[in-house]
Amino acid sequence: MRAPHVITHLFLAVIQFLTGVLANGIIVLVTSMDLIKHRKMVPLDLLLCCVAISRICFQILIFNISLAVLSVVEFCAVNEIFTLFMFVNESGLWFATWLSVFYCVKIVTIVHPLFFWLKLRISKLVPWLLFGSLLYTSLTAVFHSKNTWVFSQKVWLGLFFPNATTEIQELPALQFALVFTEFSLPLLIFLSSALLLLFSLGRHTQQMINTTQGTRPPNTSVHINVLLSILSFLILYVSQYMMGAFIFFQIPKIGPFFFLFSMLVLGSYPSGHSIILILGNPKLKQSAKKFFLYGKCCQ
Repeated sequence: MRAPHVITHLFLAVIQFLTGVLANGIIVLVTSMDLIKHRKMVPLDLLLCCVAISRICFQILIFNISLAVLSVVEFCAVNEIFTLFMFVNESGLWFATWLSVFYCVKIVTIVHPLFFWLKLRISKLVPWLLFGSLLYTSLTAVFHSKNTWVFSQKVWLGLFFPNATTEIQELPALQFALVFTEFSLPLLIFLSSALLLLFSLGRHTQQMINTTQGTRPPNTSVHINVLLSILSFLILYVSQYMMGAFIFFQIPKIGPFFFLFSMLVLGSYPSGHSIILILGNPKLKQSAKKFFLYGKCCQ
């Protein structure tokens, strides 16, 4: 009989997996309708679709890793699994970064020629940004595939053989610096766009309140909802980075329990933010309601 904490984690992992796949599946289905009907997809729908697809793949990988650590399934091809994990994770982070940049460019107004040029051309740049991100992450995954075994060996021994005396090869300093740079770049771009967007919306909301003092109170609920949505996106995005760094540096010391907890935290970002995207997008929200109503009618 399995320990209570194993059953609890397995239950939470299943709930998180089903929630993430369902939420992101709705996004993929809704955003793909225009492609089926009109043979084209608007830039925002293309971004949302790519983000959702990458997150479905990420949820599947996290769920399989959790099952392997819980000894529910066999953990084979460790090196390939970690190479695929790095590729899917980094691709998803880049897609989410470009989504934040797209919102920032479309909403924020800055009097600067470069920003004005970007505002006019961001829609045409979206496919190239997505393609460039896929190409970049593919090349880096291939480049690091030879050294992925170092990290996967560290994970394997740290989780299942914490007292082993086997000497583990360390990543070369140059390789480590490249990995750090690769994962820091999308974070810096995302933070710049998200904080700029938060500052702009916050200032606009405050101006609306100040200009209507003494008269009818302004309806700032939409702005506040957008601010909360962006703030939650920022918190979830940064928390995934922090947890990923924690796993990378502390894997030989944390043990299976905290590793499984880290997997739950990592999985909360792609599932939690996708739900926020659905609730904040009228088309996605309406389609989700229709989907659940149709499911109730079929019961």
